This record gives sequence, structure tokens and C-alpha cells, in this order.
Amino acid sequence: MSPAKKKTPAADMAPPPPRPPGPGVEDPALDEPTAPVAPPPPKASQQGPATVTPTGAPTGAPPEAMAQQGEYLTTAQGARLRTTDHALKAGRRGPVLLQDHHLREKITHFDHERIPERVVHARGTGAHGVFVANGRAAKICRAAFLKKGVETPTFVRFSTVQGFRGSSDTVRDTRGFATKFYTSEGNYDLVGNNIPVFFIQEGIKFPDIVHAVKPEPDREIPQAQSAHDTFWDFVSLHTEAQAHVAWSMSDRAVPLSYRMMEGFGVHTFRLINDAGETSLVKFHWEPRQGVHSQVWEETQLTAGNDPDFHRRDLYDAIDAGAYPVWDLGVQVMPDTEDETFEGIDLLDPTKFVPEELCPVEIIGTMTLNRRPINFFAEVEQVMFNPGNLVPGIDVTNDPLLQVRLFSYIDTQITRLGGPNFNQLPINRAHCPVNDMFRDGFHQHAVHGGVTPYRPNSLDGGNPAEASEDSGAFIDVPQPVASGAKVRELSASFDDHFSQATLFVRSLSEVEREHLTRAYTFELGKCYEEAIRLRQLQCLANIDADLCAEVARGLGLPAPEPTVPPADVEPSPALSQVGGTWPVAGRKVALVVDADTDPTAVQAAKDAVTAAGMMAFVMAPSGGKLGDVVVDRTFLTAASIEFDSLLVVDAPAPAPDAVPLFDAKAGHARAGRPVDPRVAKLVAEMFRHFKAIGVASDATNVLTAAGVPEDAPGVVVGEPAAVVGKLAALLAEHRVWHRFGPVAEDSDAARR
Repeated sequence: MSPAKKKTPAADMAPPPPRPPGPGVEDPALDEPTAPVAPPPPKASQQGPATVTPTGAPTGAPPEAMAQQGEYLTTAQGARLRTTDHALKAGRRGPVLLQDHHLREKITHFDHERIPERVVHARGTGAHGVFVANGRAAKICRAAFLKKGVETPTFVRFSTVQGFRGSSDTVRDTRGFATKFYTSEGNYDLVGNNIPVFFIQEGIKFPDIVHAVKPEPDREIPQAQSAHDTFWDFVSLHTEAQAHVAWSMSDRAVPLSYRMMEGFGVHTFRLINDAGETSLVKFHWEPRQGVHSQVWEETQLTAGNDPDFHRRDLYDAIDAGAYPVWDLGVQVMPDTEDETFEGIDLLDPTKFVPEELCPVEIIGTMTLNRRPINFFAEVEQVMFNPGNLVPGIDVTNDPLLQVRLFSYIDTQITRLGGPNFNQLPINRAHCPVNDMFRDGFHQHAVHGGVTPYRPNSLDGGNPAEASEDSGAFIDVPQPVASGAKVRELSASFDDHFSQATLFVRSLSEVEREHLTRAYTFELGKCYEEAIRLRQLQCLANIDADLCAEVARGLGLPAPEPTVPPADVEPSPALSQVGGTWPVAGRKVALVVDADTDPTAVQAAKDAVTAAGMMAFVMAPSGGKLGDVVVDRTFLTAASIEFDSLLVVDAPAPAPDAVPLFDAKAGHARAGRPVDPRVAKLVAEMFRHFKAIGVASDATNVLTAAGVPEDAPGVVVGEPAAVVGKLAALLAEHRVWHRFGPVAEDSDAARR
């Protein structure tokens, strides 16, 4: 929830990025290579797990030491193989022989190379980075990695919640934002989401909400969607979910990029400083790139055109050197006996604290600068646990967090084949480990000594128990209220609507319109009218206008509230609209024709690069225009790939601009002067509020697309001059006032 008017200086961002490179380390030869060569090193933009032993000792080996070795194909035991294309048979046409040890080894490993996907957060991606502390947290937390200037390696996994591993990136969903800090005191995991509140207040309900939002069990549909009866049945009955539902129906649930998502720790944590003083905090990740989302039609087009859109975007940005950056901040609140702040129960995970009541203080910065070498070994096998804590950070009695402390570690035993998942390279601590754990599936360490117990004398008393002075983790002693064992929550958890009201009334006009459409669309997908009516009752208790608008769309009466909507002060920080942000890494398509002057194309490309953005040349066919490489063709390009568009030249219909070759071309019409796929591209980007630039002599493209030349966010002129205006428009992310006013009240509040 970063303040919307915050602008990050361009100097703090990555330098102007080039075009992302190809998948290989070097350009491949046309002919099949036959001479033995060593395995290629990782690309400059890649980084594997640190080369430490299973017990945390640095090996000094390069990252390549963890990869395959040698010039020749071998068995798993290292014996060189003559071929892997043919099984051993009794004659050329005879049966395959069971004695073929290589065949059995190869097929057996293949049969077992998948592990169970995560029940939730199965669809994800990850990257390596570094966190640098600014020292401001030292006064409230003793953790070593928060001391001024300390650099800590990190690994971040972004994910969706609902879908299976093969689902689309751009569905409407909550996103996971889990960060592993490899600190000198052990691994610390900040396991959060891009939404600061959760659906439920108690962990015991977690199986229920997941079962409700997952595909319905009789038909196994819909995939990765909340627009179905079981989800809305659950959340309309468990009204504590309404705050999260409001966020997930907003633009926050359809982010444009993982690089443009906020992250939240969701729970309240307890910090302890060197003097033993405690504070309660909530963690925030604030993206330097700004918070930005897709519009609904764009998400649907993206899911069809590129279901890997978010992971591709993240890795392309890293490859191009446009490293995404987040500031880590904390809201610091006094550790009072009632654990509340300004009337908000800090142990209730369905509540957040508005920044206007408690500002976010920045305590460090994370830059993601390397992508994985091996997706499975790193992204799939990484494990997170809110219980992976370091001295100075402790948990609270949040009833959802308490159950997560058990659930996460329990899950890994099934997923990763036993209790030694911490020894997988991506999960290893970067400090000494002496845990006295022994044996078990997949034991990588070779333990010495004879006494995996304490106290002992045979190993000289090793390992010793640490004192507070020697860096021991201290469980903060907190009093426990006396009382009977009950299955209840305190009365302060009973408010289920006021924070949803606060969120809804803090949105700009355009964001509220999107929210209304999302509720209407999702509830319109429910078969049962009783469920739609029940959710409308919840909306009536949140905001009467929102309820009336959604009810109108559903063709149902708007009910009267059973609980009067709260009288709240809007929080401008909750809106994504109204600020300006750096444009580093934004993608601009340069539309040209087959006979466009290459000098003009290069000049436009140079102008885009000089502005810190990435240029992609789009032409009727591949190859080159002079010395300029064509990145996309009209056949392969889609509007969802780009943040903006610059038409350098108006392309005439190409030979493949007919449905037989490309269905996007539509039906032929006589006298059409512009390639119909370009007209479609421009029309879609216009509908999606994107900035469009057109050369002065190419405005017939606008006519073909049905776009007014004087429309907001449409810039006509010489290409080099247009680029600067496009960059200024992109700094605001989208041209939101194109089809209607952005709420003036919201803008005034920010000023």
C-alpha cells in the first residue's frame, strides 16, 4: 500500500535495458555439433543455489560444480555411454532385453521425476536476489541481517493460489510473495501475499476455503477461477472473508507483472531489540516499479496468448538488466497488552492497518538480479515456513499464523520425500548447522561423531547450547491469559465488514468500476440464485452503492443492510491510480512495414532504449530491415506483450493477412489500406488504456482501428519526439481518463 504519488528517481533503477537475449549461452550452429565439449556455463543472468554443504559450510566451488560434469554422456554412476537412442534387443527386430541396465535406469528415473505439486501455490516462479539493510530497523530488531549495510542473499517465489501447476499466470487470484533470506544466523522466511488480509481468521478453516475455491470435485472445473458456486457459497456464509474478497475482486488480483506487485506479511509479528524491548510490526514489500494491473479483457487475452506471461516477464526483465526492486518496510506499533492499534485487533489476519494511521518505515531494499539455472531444483524444490525465524523476530498468537507454523513443515515431508528437505541446495542455510538430526530419506550430510544427543562427553559436549550473548534464538516471554480451553475467538474478531468498506471507498472511480464488474461477472457465473442473493446481502453491509450496481448487473433486487456500513475515512494509499513511476523495463512495440527506412527504425529504437525502455520491432515478416533485427511479426505478436506502441510506418496488408494463414486478419474487405492485424493490435491497446504513438504520416492506422487521432493518450508526431511523450504517459502506467474521469476526490486526497 505505497503512497500513490511516490516517485522513484530513475537513477535508482537499472540502466536502460537491451533486448532480452535468447535461451542459449551463445548462438547455436546450424549443423549438429559432433565434437565433445564441456557443459556450458550458466548465463550471466542466471544464478544457482549457493555452493554450501548440507550443513552450511561454504565449499568455495563455482556454481557449475552443482551441475552436470564432463564432456561425455554417462550413466548415473559415471560410466560413459555409446548411445542413448536405442535399447538393447535380441536382434534388430527382436524383443527388448531386460538386462539393458541403461534403459532401466533411464526409464525408472523418468517415471519418478515428478513430485507432488503444492496443494496451493502450485503455479509459481522464482528468482535470486540480494537484500541490503539501511540500518533503520536496528532500533527495534536485533536480527543481524537488518544491521546497516549488511547484504543478504535472497530467493523469492511468486505464485498464484488456486490453479494447478499448468494453469495460467494471469487468472484473477491472490498471489504469493515468499522470500527466503539466507542470513548469517540461519534462514528467515517471510511468507506473504500481494494482499494484506486473508480469507479466514483461523487456520483450522484453511482446508475449507481451499476446497471451496478449487475446482468443484464432481467435474473438476473451473480451473484457477473463483467464479463458481462453491467459492461464493463459502465466502457468503463465512463473512470474515469479505475483506479479502473485496481485494481479490479489485485490480490487485490481476497484476500486470510480478515486478509490479506489493507484498505483505499478512500477520503481525513481534520484534525484539538488543535491549530486550518488543514491538509489533506488519511487513510490506513496496515495488519501485509501482503497483500496476491488467484490465479484465487483457487478462483473458493473455491467458490464451501466453499462459506463462508473468514468469516470462520476470525473466525477460532480469535477462535485460532491468532488475526489479522492492523496498522492505514495517509498520511499527507498540506491544500493548491487548495487542490492538487504533481499535484494530492486530491478531486478526483479516484486518490491515491503514498507512495513514501508521506509516511504513523503509528498512532495506531487495533487488532480484539472477534467475534460476534449473527451475525444478530451485523453484519447485524450495520450501518456505513462517517458523523459519532468526533471533529478533518472533511470532504472535494470530490463530491463522499458529496453524501455518505446523502446516508448512508437515507439507514438505510428503512433497520432498522425507524430513531432510532442508538439505536440498536451494534450502540450505548459509551458516553452520549442527541439529543432531540423523538419517531419514535423502540424507545428504555425512555426520561425524557418535553422540547425536545432549548432554554428552564422548564428543566433548558438542554441540553446545547457545546463550543469548552467543546469538541464541529467544522466544519472547509473553504472558498467557488464564481461562478455560475453548473453541472460540475474542469479540474483537466479530467485525467482518468495516475493512471491506474502507477498501472499497478508497478506490478511484475507474478502480471501483472494475471492482463492480468483477463482482458482477463472478456472481453471474454462479448457478444458484440463493448464493447470489446471500453475497448481495454482504455487499449491502459493505457499501450500498456497490451493492446496487452489482444487483443491477445481476438483475436482482438490492437488499437492505443487516449491519449499517461503517463510517470510514478513505485511505488514498490503497489506490493504484494517480502516481508516477520509473519506466525502466517497459516494453514498446515499433510497428514498421517491409519497406520502411531502416535508419528511421533504428532511430526510433535508439530513442526508446535511451528512455530506459525495451524496443521490439514488429514487421510483416521476420529477418532484418537493413541491420535492424525484426523481433515480432504480425502473425506472432499480441497486444498483451507490450505496454505501449509506436507506429513508425503504416503497413499495407501483408501476403499472409488472410484468415487462411492468420485468423487474426479477419475477413478480407476490398480497399483496406492497413494490415488488419495491426489495426486489431491498435484497437486492443486503445481499449486497454495503453499509450499509443503514431508517426505523422501513418495516421491511417488510427482510422483503420477506429481510434480518434485526438483521443487521450494518443500522440502523433515524429517518432523520436513521440517517444518522450510515450514515456511520460507510461510513468502513469495507463491512460485511465481515456473513457471517463478518474475520481477527482481521490486525486485531491493524494495531493
